[in-house]
Amino acid sequence: MSLAAVHFNSATGGAVASKTKSTLPLPCRSRYISHRKSNPPPCRRRLLQIRAIDAAQPYDYEAKISNDLIQSTKLKIAVIGFGNFGQFLAKAFIRQGHTLLAYSRTDYSLAAQSLGVSFYSDMHDLCEQHPDVILLCTSIISTEPVLRALPIQRLKRNTLFVDVLSVKEFPKNIMLQLLPSHFDILCTHPMFGPESGKNGWHGLPFVFDKVRIGDEDSRVSRVESFLDIFDKEGCRMVEMSCAEHDKHAAGSQFMTHTVGRVLEKLQLETTPINTKGYETLLNLVENTASDSFDLYYGLFMYNKNAMEQLERLDLAFESLKKELFGHLHEKLRKQLFGKVEEGAGEQLILTKLPKNGHSLPASSSENSRN
Repeated sequence: MSLAAVHFNSATGGAVASKTKSTLPLPCRSRYISHRKSNPPPCRRRLLQIRAIDAAQPYDYEAKISNDLIQSTKLKIAVIGFGNFGQFLAKAFIRQGHTLLAYSRTDYSLAAQSLGVSFYSDMHDLCEQHPDVILLCTSIISTEPVLRALPIQRLKRNTLFVDVLSVKEFPKNIMLQLLPSHFDILCTHPMFGPESGKNGWHGLPFVFDKVRIGDEDSRVSRVESFLDIFDKEGCRMVEMSCAEHDKHAAGSQFMTHTVGRVLEKLQLETTPINTKGYETLLNLVENTASDSFDLYYGLFMYNKNAMEQLERLDLAFESLKKELFGHLHEKLRKQLFGKVEEGAGEQLILTKLPKNGHSLPASSSENSRN
């Protein structure tokens, strides 16, 4: 009997019959057909390959590259001095995704834990974590002893040192003196604090001076990443030399703290008829009194321009008293004698002080001695 043999057609992917006779018994032919259907010849199989560009891949390389770029700008920052101001800055650092370590002589472990900061009670343990940045948030008067006690031999050789002190030439000179040349130095001064910056940093000045930064791209980009923290918070970025900063700060910050502390001695109190000007004075007292006296003393002791400003303030007060008493003396003489004798009421009144850097006239006490 003539039967059609079955073979695999690669074009249709199925079995087709041919007009050939088969000599296989019927059971064998059935098994042969079934076998050919399920196992086509290897030489005639078609290999399928993904040709589409948007086909799913084992990894999302675009997201991976983007994530690597973001992570490359994140810093491991070690805050030395985790007091009020150190914690104030740490909140912004954490908010922007940086890793924070902290050391302080006082135990701030609970405060650090609440902020997501790793607290260390030993500086050696902290330095062994190899932070990218050492941020000095100590008081001005304790900066030098803290820097001398820091085990810098445990740090990476190109670690970036940053200070946030209110004076600039002093920490600059100390770091240049104590730190080896392979460490980078950035002097900064956020011109705000926990009180003035409690509602955000937008528009507040941030002064910086790149004192010593290595030429390698990684070290340059690290400095820019640190400065970018304050730029992203909206600060007004001001690049200025340390010497120029101290000259301006003596006439602004030191004078502000001096006037605020003088008013604090007067124990000013609010009244039912406060004017806007008086409210400003009360706010000034509140802002300056919230800072430690060590800060004020540091502004005076470690800024060579502060003494001149203090002398100018004293001279201005003496001049103002002379002007007041001069007018009073003139009024009294008119009442007593009906007219003022020629030249009797004339007094030397200093209406304006010489500009900064010019010699000051002698004070009233020196005139009396002369």
